[in-house]
Amino acid sequence: MKVYLSVDIEGVAGITAWEEARKEHADYPPLRDRMAREAAVACEAASSAGATSLLVKDAHGTGRNLRADDLPAPARLIRGWSGHPSCMLQQLDPSFDAILLIGWHGPAGAGDNPLAHTLSSRNLAEVRLDGVRCSEFRLHALLAAEMGVPVALVAGDAGLCDEVQATNASITTIRTMRGFGASTLSEHPDEVDQRLRDGVARALGCDLAACRLEPPEQPQVVVRYKDQAMAYRKSFYPDAELIEPTQVRLQAGSMFEVMRFLMFAT
Repeated sequence: MKVYLSVDIEGVAGITAWEEARKEHADYPPLRDRMAREAAVACEAASSAGATSLLVKDAHGTGRNLRADDLPAPARLIRGWSGHPSCMLQQLDPSFDAILLIGWHGPAGAGDNPLAHTLSSRNLAEVRLDGVRCSEFRLHALLAAEMGVPVALVAGDAGLCDEVQATNASITTIRTMRGFGASTLSEHPDEVDQRLRDGVARALGCDLAACRLEPPEQPQVVVRYKDQAMAYRKSFYPDAELIEPTQVRLQAGSMFEVMRFLMFAT
């Protein structure tokens, strides 16, 4: 069984503030270690569930938070960013059996995590796909669906888990915390570790085909920027249009095209 793991930090247990997610800040190391711990636990659980190939993407910030020796063998680690439209699922292909998303978070504009954002916390106020506010989970799960690869498990904030369950109840979710304004109420890290072990085993042992999403045939994406000048610049992407001073719309032919646009748009 080939398993792909994408690991972020804004949805790990205990995180509360942006300073804890930024490498240059003194508050970062403990949360980096927590990110690494959740990644390692998920890898160990996947191996125990029968995974013979593990590919891990460090999907936060610089993409250089995890170290290869944070992870158990035979996990391989992708660090940094290639610029490929697959983004947080770089190197994913149809040969994989399942995807596990660890430490993920809700979309820009959500109130369940003080660190909620979609792709760029600096530039984007909101991303909508076919009229629905879009999280990084939705974007990447639909991209994976075009390759026929299901997301089997998502671990992150409660709001994201609610979204995942509403999207497809067959996907296993692990709640790590819930935000209230600028505060968070976190699950105990040891409890999260055990839920990850149990959840990964359950997710990989179930009918993975039931976890697949149906990708849209003609997806429409609308990006709302925090700055109107940036919206104007980004509206020159081929076939994109400026529909409001801060909003750019693209009628795409696939999720791959949506993601290619978003790599330019951010």
